[in-house]
Amino acid sequence: LFHERLETVFDYVPDAMVTLEHLIEAARDARLEMIADYYDARQSFLESGRAGADRAPPYRPLPPDRLYLDAAGWDGALADRRLGYFRPYEAPADMPQGAFDSIANFGGRPSPVFTGAAAEAAGEPGDVFDRVKRTLDARRRDGARAVVAAWSTGSRERLGQLLAEHGVAGLAPAADWPEIEALPPGQPAIAVLGIEQGFETPDLLVVGEQDRPGERLTRPRRRRAKDFIADASDLSPQDLVVHVEHGIGRYEGLETVVAAGAPHDCLRLAYAGGDRLYVPVEGLEALSRYGSGDSEAALDRLGTAGWQQRKARLKKRLLEMADGLIAVAAARKLHAVEPVIAEPGLFEAFCARFPFTETEDQVEAIAATLADLGSGQPMDRLICGDVGFGKTEIALRAAFNVVHAGGQVAVVVPTTLLARQHFETFAQRFAGLAVNIGQISRLVTAREATAVKQGLASGAVDIVIGTHALLARNIAFRDLALLVVDEEQHFGVSHKERLKQLKANVHVLTMTATPIPRTLQMALSGVREMSTIATPPVDRLAVRTYVLPFDPVIVREAIMREHFRGGQSFYVCPRIAQLDEVAERLEALVPDVTIAIAHGRMASRALEDVMVAFYEGRIDVLLCTQIVESGLDIPRANTLIVHRADLFGLAQLYQLRGRIGRSKLRGYCYLTLPPDRALTEAAEKRLEVMRTLDTLGAGFSLASHDLDIRGAGNLLGDAQSGHIREVGVELYQQMLEEAVAQARGGGGGGTEAAEAADWVPQIAIGLPVLIPTAYVADLDVRLGLYRRIARLADRAETESFAAELIDRFGALPGEVETLLHVIAVKQ
Repeated sequence: LFHERLETVFDYVPDAMVTLEHLIEAARDARLEMIADYYDARQSFLESGRAGADRAPPYRPLPPDRLYLDAAGWDGALADRRLGYFRPYEAPADMPQGAFDSIANFGGRPSPVFTGAAAEAAGEPGDVFDRVKRTLDARRRDGARAVVAAWSTGSRERLGQLLAEHGVAGLAPAADWPEIEALPPGQPAIAVLGIEQGFETPDLLVVGEQDRPGERLTRPRRRRAKDFIADASDLSPQDLVVHVEHGIGRYEGLETVVAAGAPHDCLRLAYAGGDRLYVPVEGLEALSRYGSGDSEAALDRLGTAGWQQRKARLKKRLLEMADGLIAVAAARKLHAVEPVIAEPGLFEAFCARFPFTETEDQVEAIAATLADLGSGQPMDRLICGDVGFGKTEIALRAAFNVVHAGGQVAVVVPTTLLARQHFETFAQRFAGLAVNIGQISRLVTAREATAVKQGLASGAVDIVIGTHALLARNIAFRDLALLVVDEEQHFGVSHKERLKQLKANVHVLTMTATPIPRTLQMALSGVREMSTIATPPVDRLAVRTYVLPFDPVIVREAIMREHFRGGQSFYVCPRIAQLDEVAERLEALVPDVTIAIAHGRMASRALEDVMVAFYEGRIDVLLCTQIVESGLDIPRANTLIVHRADLFGLAQLYQLRGRIGRSKLRGYCYLTLPPDRALTEAAEKRLEVMRTLDTLGAGFSLASHDLDIRGAGNLLGDAQSGHIREVGVELYQQMLEEAVAQARGGGGGGTEAAEAADWVPQIAIGLPVLIPTAYVADLDVRLGLYRRIARLADRAETESFAAELIDRFGALPGEVETLLHVIAVKQ
């Protein structure tokens, strides 16, 4: 419709070898058959006249041959290529002998490690590059081959420059192994080789990228917690921004300005009275986003004292608030509690029951939690981990240690269904141990609930799991030592006040995937201890998210695809009143599957029966309200359809999406909208965030978007938008961190440190300092790179970024080299 022809991936890699999985033909044929079925279904739906006004399909389908390769086109695309096959049963006859043998099998050993203590222990003087140079020179004299391995083309180019600067000259660039073998003996090379660690044989030395600087040059960036807000959303024209010296302005775009005889890329900001401010890109750290929650804030006027006075007033108020926060935290620290120490043998045996491999972040969070329990002071830790990333395991291990030390544990959750699931999880993990676990919720009979309450008072019940019924005044604990609050964003102010009364001398572990803005702010400003679990479990796939007008054909396709792969689906409605009407429509659309309804007003026994049937796989589609939002873990359910997604909140949508994709299968989430109704601006913003945040571990970013859209509220008291409107989200956060640091430090030194941190040097050298349009044409990409450059912290980060630029866009132009040098001088 818009292009003369469509390309396939084969057009982009004309000479590449293609490696095929051995079942490729069957998969291809099944896929083509499915595409034809969808086309036929759409056509018959249109022709049958069933598409009424409320069911009008969003488009007429194009014939499949206009959009897809057919079998003949596929064969033609592969005809002239080198092909390889993955076969699980037999090795190809032409595979070289010993291709998969380890290095040790041909007389090799790991290469020398040139970094840190290992080299110093071996008596190697000088820095890393000196050691590399001496080793390569020795190899050259012996006439043996030596190769410096880089992970990518970008890191090879950057490494070559760094080595040349340190006197390691004459490295021949090589693209692959045959080129290395063709070099004369004694000629060292630098090549792109995908190896983590180097090795050494009598006639060959390979120096890996990690042997030399200690880690890969093009390593993935680890985000610091305070970067989450800044990274969550980039600048767009007309966004409000805050300049630390000049106040609130409106960003109008990127413009090249000639200053001191050299071109400079600058951000153009509009201020009140038609004033313009041009901010050079290397000074971008002086800017922060105001936040998208209020696009009509008053702009400041350049050259007046209003902004500085406002900032000074806010700084004073923040210092008072920080003193209050520190006092709250200090009062808690003054309480002494009995340290809880893990019993080595028993604790390891309990950990071994965990059926999965712990992720790096999980291990760190567990270690921090156990350290808090053993500190002799009450713990107050926030575990911010994405849905399905293993927060419950941290609570289980903490509970084991507390119960083993003789204390009681209370786990408070927002819904009866989640209480039931946690009860089953705890019962399964503590099976065979002398631990008594009770449950208090609507799904428990009055007699059982009374028995649990008596057991808590007498000490017979060690762990209790329940909804906010646990917070009732008539519940007494003999020795409550640990309070676990799961999905804390669902608890209201009154619940949290009751929790505060419970927890004066109690360890508290709060778990959430999407912390409410106030909680997030307290954690980011250092008032609460926080552990972040951002690493997905092994084999976890991100959920594919689609935002689309309601379309019966797509709904039927989604449910039937899940059914045919042996899975189950959630269909979530915002209101109970809609459930019966939607059930009728679904029964007509997908008569081959079993459908059941669940909502919070059902009798507890009926609700439990439906959920048990869904858990056990006897129901294909669960038609429900957001009662399933919190924490449910049903690995077979991997398709979610949300009816009227515009009526849900951002954290609700994210939590609902977290119910699927919790196993090794891909999850699919469809957020459907009424086809003939305009959305509110906030609803559009929420759905856009859901569509774009489709990576694993996006909960923290989502929370910062929520902070952005809703405002954070004051940390003390009940005001909702606080002082944030005066200076914007990012600058407020930065000022609060400084105020807390100053309150902790107790005065003068903190102020000087904050002022030093505020100071941004301006460096003018009369040379072009920019990323040329010819190098990176896309304006948004260029601006994103400038924002990252402004946050580079040290030489290692700068070199990593330079290597990434070379990989993405080619060799660095002189202007970009100058820009990176200017950044190094600023650092």
